[in-house]
Amino acid sequence: MRTVGTVSRGVRCPVLKEGDDIIRVVTEAIVAMGEEQKITFHEKDIVAVTEAVVARTQGNYATTDDIAKDCAAKIGSDTVGIVFPILSRNRIAICLKGFAKAFKKAYILMSYPSDEVGNHLFDEDLLDEKGVDPYKDVLNEEEYRNTFGYVKHPFTGVDYVEYYKELFAAEGCEAVFIFANDCRKILDYTKKVICCDIHTRERSRRRLLAAGGETVLTMADIMNAPVDGSGYNETYGLYGSNKATEDRVKLFPRNCQKIVEDLQASLEDAVGLKMHCMIYGDGAFKDPVGKIWELADPVVSPAYTSGLNGQPNELKLKYLADNDFSDLEGEALNNAMKDAIKAKGGSLVGNMASEGTTPRHLPDLIGSLCDLTSGSGDKGTPIIFIQGYFDNYAEQ
Repeated sequence: MRTVGTVSRGVRCPVLKEGDDIIRVVTEAIVAMGEEQKITFHEKDIVAVTEAVVARTQGNYATTDDIAKDCAAKIGSDTVGIVFPILSRNRIAICLKGFAKAFKKAYILMSYPSDEVGNHLFDEDLLDEKGVDPYKDVLNEEEYRNTFGYVKHPFTGVDYVEYYKELFAAEGCEAVFIFANDCRKILDYTKKVICCDIHTRERSRRRLLAAGGETVLTMADIMNAPVDGSGYNETYGLYGSNKATEDRVKLFPRNCQKIVEDLQASLEDAVGLKMHCMIYGDGAFKDPVGKIWELADPVVSPAYTSGLNGQPNELKLKYLADNDFSDLEGEALNNAMKDAIKAKGGSLVGNMASEGTTPRHLPDLIGSLCDLTSGSGDKGTPIIFIQGYFDNYAEQ
C-alpha cells in the first residue's frame, strides 16, 4: 500500500512586482520545484496562487484619495452612516481613512461583542455579567464605555473603537459610534449608508432600503471602476482589499478566470499534464482561541479551473469500520473498504456512510489548505502545489 496521501507544498519564487508575468513566473517555479524535489507530476495535481501576488502584478491599487473621491460622488452628502466595519488594521482601516476624507461626520454602527469574522471588542461573557442583550440593546459610546470599559484585542493589543475614532479625527471627520446588531438602527441618524459587512452585505442593504434608507451602498460599490486611472475591482470593489501603505490599498485581483486558464495551459505545455489551477485568498476556518473565522475576503477563491468545481463525494471509513464491516479485520477489512469505495458511484448525499464528511465546496476546502500552508508572513511561498488531494484509500 502507498503510505502517503495528500501532500501540500509551499513553493518559493522571486518577489513579484507590478508588470511581472505571473504565468511565466509560476510555471517556472513549479518546473524548478519538480526538478529540485524530484517530483513526478500527475493529472489532477493542483497549482494555486495567492490573490495578493496576482493583484500586485496587475498594479491593482487605489489611494485613500481615490476612495474619498468615489465615496463623495456616490453618497452626495457630507454625512454618512458606516455599518458593521470589521475590526482590522490591515483589512479596513485604510478604507475607513478614505471614507473619513470624504465626509465631515460619520455615524459608525459597530456590531458587538464581535464583528462578523469573529474579532471581539470584548469577551462575550461580559454580556451576561452586565445584563446586556446584544439582540435588542443599542448603546452610544458613553454607555458602551461605562458598561464594557476600554478593552484591547488580545492578539493585536488595539482598542478598535479608540483606534477608529482617532483615524477619523486625523482626517477632520467627526466619528459618532453606535453599538447595535440591527443594521437598521443607523437610519435613526442618517439615511445615506455604506455597508461594510462582507458576507451579509446584501441582506443589510435590502433591510436598510426597506426601512427607508435613501442611498445604501456596500463596499462592492466603492472602487468598482477606475478613479483617475486607479485600480479597481468591478465585482468586489473594496472587498478583499489589504493595506499596502499608509495611504494605499491593494485591491482584489481582476480577470482571474483568464489567469487560471492561461496558467493551466502554460503548465500543460511545460510538463505535458493538465493540472488544476486556482487563485486563493483567505481560508474559511475558525480559530478556537482568538475566535477569528478568518474569511475577510468576499470569497476563498475568486477563480479556479473547471475540474475544481463541486464538492467532495466521499465515504466515511470509520463509519464503515464500525457498522457495515464491524465483523471484519486485517486484509479482509482493507479489501472490503476498497471495494466499497470503488463501488460508491453517483452522489452520496443522504447516504449514512457519508455522514460526517465535509459538505463544502472544493475551492473553499482547497483554498483553506493553501492559506494554512502559505501563511501570511515571511514564508515566501505564494504558490502552493498539492498532490493526492483526489486520491482515495482504494487507489494504489
